[in-house]
Amino acid sequence: MSPEPTTATLVGDFVAANPGTARVLEAHGVDYCCGGQRPLAEAAAESGVDAEALLAQLTAVAPASDELDVTTLSNAELCDHVVSTHHEYLWQEMPRITQLANKVARVHGANHPELRDVQKTWQLLVGDLTDHLMTEEQEQFPAIKKATEEGATFSQEAVDQLLGEHDVAGKLLARLRDLTHGYAVPTDACGSYRALYAGLEDAERDLHTHIHKENNILFPRLR
Repeated sequence: MSPEPTTATLVGDFVAANPGTARVLEAHGVDYCCGGQRPLAEAAAESGVDAEALLAQLTAVAPASDELDVTTLSNAELCDHVVSTHHEYLWQEMPRITQLANKVARVHGANHPELRDVQKTWQLLVGDLTDHLMTEEQEQFPAIKKATEEGATFSQEAVDQLLGEHDVAGKLLARLRDLTHGYAVPTDACGSYRALYAGLEDAERDLHTHIHKENNILFPRLR
């Protein structure tokens, strides 16, 4: 990102330069992961936000002194970082959240029928993510590393495939947020209910960051 960002700066570039800006964008419903390659003005208009006011908020966010600057990582290092940070998180959290979703839907589904849809949507997301993570770890990331080492061009068809899979995940995340009314916990929620919504929201936040690092940092390099 240039020293003087404007409303023409790509949304993903704000987060790449300062990860703390992700919270501001999320608060305004601006997609910075799958939609990160759009100018801020366009993304703000789509979300019904004043672009200049949003720009002011973004530029006011102080960078964290201990935040890893992933833009300085090589392609190979960035692939390893995504696996060790975000893939490992998902491998650990997906089974736990699945158990909670099944339990909460069974216990509270009669009074909160939307929980059945939450359960089904989460299952769809887990199925898609399981295939996606395995493909990246076993095929695409090793191929990216090899292409980088050899100075070769990485398959743009493969990049498009990964982008498409990210779009699917983004839509399912949006569906979960809509079904749960922004993860608002009802008054009759038990501990498991609260743990489920907290887990889903944490997974959404991590996935947004995860997808952003690939869509807006790694993949543009491969073009």
